[in-house]
Amino acid sequence: MERIDINGFEIFPGALDVQRQQAVLNDLRTVVQAAPLFHPETPRGRKMSVRMTSAGRVGWVTDRRGYRYEPHHPNGTPWPPIPDSVLAIWCDVAGIDRLPDCCLVNFYGEDARMGMHQDKDEGDFSYPVVSVSLGDEALFRMGNNRRGGKTESIWLRSGDVVKMGGEARLKFHGVDRVRFGTSTLLPKGGRINLTLRVVD
Repeated sequence: MERIDINGFEIFPGALDVQRQQAVLNDLRTVVQAAPLFHPETPRGRKMSVRMTSAGRVGWVTDRRGYRYEPHHPNGTPWPPIPDSVLAIWCDVAGIDRLPDCCLVNFYGEDARMGMHQDKDEGDFSYPVVSVSLGDEALFRMGNNRRGGKTESIWLRSGDVVKMGGEARLKFHGVDRVRFGTSTLLPKGGRINLTLRVVD
Protein backbone atom coordinates (compact mmCIF):
# COMPACT_ATOMS: atom_id res chain seq x y z
CA MET A 1 0.00 0.00 0.00
CA GLU A 2 1.41 3.38 -1.01
CA ARG A 3 2.09 5.72 1.90
CA ILE A 4 2.88 9.45 1.96
CA ASP A 5 4.06 11.22 5.12
CA ILE A 6 3.32 14.95 5.45
CA ASN A 7 4.46 16.30 8.82
CA GLY A 8 3.40 13.09 10.56
CA PHE A 9 0.09 12.71 8.73
CA GLU A 10 0.23 9.31 7.05
CA ILE A 11 -1.73 9.34 3.79
CA PHE A 12 -2.58 6.14 1.93
CA PRO A 13 -3.72 7.17 -1.57
CA GLY A 14 -6.21 4.80 -3.19
CA ALA A 15 -6.20 2.46 -0.20
CA LEU A 16 -9.75 1.37 -1.07
CA ASP A 17 -10.48 0.22 -4.59
CA VAL A 18 -13.87 0.95 -6.15
CA GLN A 19 -15.32 -2.37 -5.00
CA ARG A 20 -14.38 -1.72 -1.35
CA GLN A 21 -15.64 1.85 -1.55
CA GLN A 22 -19.01 0.61 -2.79
CA ALA A 23 -19.18 -2.05 -0.07
CA VAL A 24 -18.51 0.57 2.62
CA LEU A 25 -21.08 2.91 1.09
CA ASN A 26 -23.71 0.16 1.09
CA ASP A 27 -23.03 -0.52 4.78
CA LEU A 28 -23.21 3.19 5.59
CA ARG A 29 -26.70 3.36 4.13
CA THR A 30 -27.75 0.88 6.83
CA VAL A 31 -26.06 3.05 9.47
CA VAL A 32 -27.89 6.17 8.28
CA GLN A 33 -31.23 4.36 8.25
CA ALA A 34 -30.73 3.49 11.93
CA ALA A 35 -29.13 6.83 12.90
CA PRO A 36 -30.19 9.59 10.47
CA LEU A 37 -27.84 12.38 9.47
CA PHE A 38 -28.39 15.64 11.37
CA HIS A 39 -27.00 19.20 11.31
CA PRO A 40 -24.98 19.63 14.53
CA GLU A 41 -24.76 22.93 16.37
CA THR A 42 -21.59 24.27 17.96
CA PRO A 43 -21.57 25.34 21.64
CA ARG A 44 -21.80 28.95 20.38
CA GLY A 45 -25.02 28.14 18.57
CA ARG A 46 -23.71 28.01 14.99
CA LYS A 47 -25.00 25.29 12.67
CA MET A 48 -22.17 23.30 11.12
CA SER A 49 -22.19 23.02 7.33
CA VAL A 50 -21.70 19.25 7.40
CA ARG A 51 -24.37 16.76 8.35
CA MET A 52 -23.26 13.91 10.59
CA THR A 53 -24.08 10.73 12.40
CA SER A 54 -22.08 7.98 14.11
CA ALA A 55 -21.73 4.25 14.55
CA GLY A 56 -20.20 2.35 17.44
CA ARG A 57 -20.42 2.17 21.21
CA VAL A 58 -20.59 5.96 21.39
CA GLY A 59 -21.06 8.79 18.92
CA TRP A 60 -19.58 12.28 18.77
CA VAL A 61 -22.06 15.12 19.19
CA THR A 62 -22.00 18.86 19.64
CA ASP A 63 -24.66 21.27 20.85
CA ARG A 64 -25.04 24.12 23.32
CA ARG A 65 -23.73 21.78 26.05
CA GLY A 66 -20.41 21.29 24.28
CA TYR A 67 -18.39 18.74 22.35
CA ARG A 68 -18.60 15.21 23.71
CA TYR A 69 -19.34 11.52 23.12
CA GLU A 70 -22.79 10.12 23.88
CA PRO A 71 -24.20 6.56 23.80
CA HIS A 72 -27.31 7.65 21.89
CA HIS A 73 -28.26 9.52 18.72
CA PRO A 74 -29.96 12.89 19.42
CA ASN A 75 -33.29 11.14 18.71
CA GLY A 76 -32.64 8.85 21.69
CA THR A 77 -31.81 5.61 19.89
CA PRO A 78 -28.51 3.75 20.39
CA TRP A 79 -25.91 4.15 17.66
CA PRO A 80 -25.70 1.19 15.25
CA PRO A 81 -22.55 -0.96 15.29
CA ILE A 82 -19.55 -0.03 13.16
CA PRO A 83 -19.78 -2.13 9.96
CA ASP A 84 -17.17 -4.85 9.45
CA SER A 85 -16.17 -3.26 6.14
CA VAL A 86 -15.19 -0.10 8.04
CA LEU A 87 -13.43 -1.95 10.87
CA ALA A 88 -11.33 -3.72 8.22
CA ILE A 89 -9.91 -0.34 7.14
CA TRP A 90 -8.90 0.42 10.73
CA CYS A 91 -7.20 -2.96 10.99
CA ASP A 92 -5.32 -2.30 7.74
CA VAL A 93 -3.69 0.96 8.87
CA ALA A 94 -4.08 1.65 12.62
CA GLY A 95 -1.27 -0.66 13.70
CA ILE A 96 -2.89 -1.56 17.05
CA ASP A 97 -5.03 -4.43 18.35
CA ARG A 98 -7.67 -2.21 19.97
CA LEU A 99 -10.77 -1.61 17.84
CA PRO A 100 -12.34 1.86 17.65
CA ASP A 101 -15.27 2.87 19.84
CA CYS A 102 -16.69 5.40 17.39
CA CYS A 103 -17.01 5.94 13.67
CA LEU A 104 -18.04 9.53 13.01
CA VAL A 105 -19.75 9.96 9.63
CA ASN A 106 -19.62 13.44 8.09
CA PHE A 107 -21.44 14.27 4.85
CA TYR A 108 -20.17 17.27 2.89
CA GLY A 109 -22.51 18.87 0.38
CA GLU A 110 -21.37 21.29 -2.29
CA ASP A 111 -20.67 24.22 0.05
CA ALA A 112 -19.67 22.33 3.20
CA ARG A 113 -16.28 22.63 4.84
CA MET A 114 -14.62 21.90 8.18
CA GLY A 115 -12.60 24.55 9.97
CA MET A 116 -9.18 23.84 11.42
CA HIS A 117 -9.56 21.80 14.60
CA GLN A 118 -7.95 19.20 16.84
CA ASP A 119 -9.49 15.82 17.71
CA LYS A 120 -9.10 16.08 21.47
CA ASP A 121 -12.32 14.83 23.07
CA GLU A 122 -10.86 11.34 23.55
CA GLY A 123 -9.34 10.03 26.76
CA ASP A 124 -6.04 8.68 25.42
CA PHE A 125 -4.16 10.41 22.60
CA SER A 126 -1.75 7.50 22.13
CA TYR A 127 -4.35 5.88 19.85
CA PRO A 128 -4.50 7.14 16.25
CA VAL A 129 -7.46 8.62 14.41
CA VAL A 130 -8.11 7.01 11.03
CA SER A 131 -9.92 9.05 8.38
CA VAL A 132 -11.54 7.63 5.23
CA SER A 133 -12.60 9.68 2.18
CA LEU A 134 -15.47 8.61 -0.07
CA GLY A 135 -16.97 10.55 -2.98
CA ASP A 136 -15.92 13.98 -4.20
CA GLU A 137 -12.39 15.31 -3.77
CA ALA A 138 -11.64 17.49 -0.74
CA LEU A 139 -8.81 19.91 -0.04
CA PHE A 140 -7.38 18.67 3.28
CA ARG A 141 -5.26 21.16 5.21
CA MET A 142 -2.74 20.08 7.83
CA GLY A 143 -1.36 22.40 10.47
CA ASN A 144 0.52 22.33 13.74
CA ASN A 145 -0.08 21.58 17.41
CA ARG A 146 -1.13 25.21 17.87
CA ARG A 147 -3.26 27.45 15.71
CA GLY A 148 -1.43 29.44 13.07
CA GLY A 149 1.88 28.89 11.38
CA LYS A 150 2.66 27.17 8.11
CA THR A 151 0.17 24.63 6.79
CA GLU A 152 0.23 22.13 3.94
CA SER A 153 -2.67 20.91 1.82
CA ILE A 154 -3.44 17.89 -0.33
CA TRP A 155 -6.45 16.88 -2.40
CA LEU A 156 -7.98 13.72 -0.93
CA ARG A 157 -9.81 11.50 -3.40
CA SER A 158 -12.36 8.76 -2.97
CA GLY A 159 -10.70 5.74 -1.40
CA ASP A 160 -7.87 7.65 0.27
CA VAL A 161 -7.17 6.98 3.95
CA VAL A 162 -5.34 9.22 6.44
CA LYS A 163 -3.84 8.07 9.75
CA MET A 164 -3.27 10.74 12.39
CA GLY A 165 -1.12 9.27 15.11
CA GLY A 166 2.10 10.02 16.96
CA GLU A 167 3.26 13.58 16.31
CA ALA A 168 0.21 14.30 14.13
CA ARG A 169 -2.40 13.10 16.63
CA LEU A 170 -3.14 16.56 18.04
CA LYS A 171 -2.25 18.67 15.02
CA PHE A 172 -4.86 21.01 13.62
CA HIS A 173 -6.48 19.93 10.37
CA GLY A 174 -9.53 20.77 8.31
CA VAL A 175 -11.25 20.68 4.93
CA ASP A 176 -11.16 23.97 3.01
CA ARG A 177 -13.47 22.95 0.20
CA VAL A 178 -14.98 20.07 -1.74
CA ARG A 179 -14.57 19.79 -5.51
CA PHE A 180 -18.17 18.89 -6.24
CA GLY A 181 -18.87 16.38 -9.01
CA THR A 182 -15.38 14.85 -9.16
CA SER A 183 -16.58 11.36 -8.19
CA THR A 184 -19.38 9.10 -9.38
CA LEU A 185 -19.51 7.09 -6.14
CA LEU A 186 -22.40 9.12 -4.71
CA PRO A 187 -25.14 9.46 -7.35
CA LYS A 188 -26.06 13.03 -6.28
CA GLY A 189 -22.49 14.11 -5.51
CA GLY A 190 -20.92 15.10 -2.23
CA ARG A 191 -18.30 13.65 0.07
CA ILE A 192 -18.47 11.27 3.00
CA ASN A 193 -15.69 11.29 5.56
CA LEU A 194 -15.37 8.63 8.24
CA THR A 195 -13.19 9.13 11.30
CA LEU A 196 -12.51 6.14 13.50
CA ARG A 197 -11.48 6.82 17.10
CA VAL A 198 -10.71 5.05 20.35
CA VAL A 199 -12.60 7.13 22.89
CA ASP A 200 -11.34 5.93 26.30
